[in-house]
Amino acid sequence: MGLISLSRIKAVLLKEVIQMRRDRLTFAMIIGIPILQLILFGYAINTDPKMLPTGVLVLDGGPVSRAIVAGMETSGYFDIAAPLAREAEAREALEDGSLSFVLTIPQNFERDLVRGLDPKVVVEADATDPAASANALAAMPEIVSRAIAHVLSGPLGAKAAQARSADVIIHRLYNPEGISQYNIVPGLLGTILTMTTTLMTALALTREIERGTMENLLSMPVKPVEIMIGKIVPYIGLGLIQVVVILAAALMLFNVPMLGNYLALLVAVTIFLAANVTLGYTFSTLARTQLQAMQMTFFFFLPSILLSGFMFPFRGMPEWAQILGNALPLTHFLRVVRGIMLKGSDLSFVWPEIWPILVFLGVIAALALIRFRNTLD
Repeated sequence: MGLISLSRIKAVLLKEVIQMRRDRLTFAMIIGIPILQLILFGYAINTDPKMLPTGVLVLDGGPVSRAIVAGMETSGYFDIAAPLAREAEAREALEDGSLSFVLTIPQNFERDLVRGLDPKVVVEADATDPAASANALAAMPEIVSRAIAHVLSGPLGAKAAQARSADVIIHRLYNPEGISQYNIVPGLLGTILTMTTTLMTALALTREIERGTMENLLSMPVKPVEIMIGKIVPYIGLGLIQVVVILAAALMLFNVPMLGNYLALLVAVTIFLAANVTLGYTFSTLARTQLQAMQMTFFFFLPSILLSGFMFPFRGMPEWAQILGNALPLTHFLRVVRGIMLKGSDLSFVWPEIWPILVFLGVIAALALIRFRNTLD
């Protein structure tokens, strides 16, 4: 008995291999998670975003203005959209997130330039995510300087002597000091809710199966939709408690501004929580054990945190990664919470980001009801 038996070790080893083969979900996670991480970090993540949507409000249509716009396009940082007609239109586009930058070239810009009157161009940036706009803004003075030098070396070369370079005035809107906490802390609200509420709800039904109490639940005269609602509503309530704690910390510890309406934020948070807990409930209908439910939750949480724009600039990712990111509710919720807290947006401005979460909620709820097991087979 004191000696180690290779035959007994072999028997235990074979038993574990057979058990691993039966647990196909765990085996799939072992293979799938490294592949997913390699693809996301290798292809999708980019800390230097390019082709950022940019509006131009050009009030002086001379060759220097055209050269500046062309230089911005050539730099690769800016994707010039259709010209803007007025300043109010530019502000609306920045607030709803359709534009990242707005370049304004004032009237008589070229005349003041050649007269050496120190003209100015203004660049307004959506600075809710300082990392996404930093490199592009840093490149603007050089772009303007080169554009002016190129034009003045041509037809206007005779006037280059008295001409001075233009000043580039940069306005970082919504986060003028570039404080990273203003971007990270509201984002943490979404990531924490995604992780905790999805996981807690995913364990709900599988816990019933493992403890053998599912028979009692199934013997009750309730419909699948009633079971689902009864299971997820308490976790929405727990999620709202987390929201209060996180918002209190954001306001008191990190001094994150709250410029929007609390009611609008409550509506958005409730919809987001409903989507997450319903997804967790769907995982519980697919998993046989709590371990499997936890694995499914992690497999969903990993792309959510990487592709949503929380850790890395969303517009820095390739198009296929942005398509995947837009399918995740966290991506849209981050835009909603940052818009309400930092920009003071109301529901009408953030509605384009709320309805995709509602669509996600409807699809996942339908899948959960289809997958719900009325028996323990």
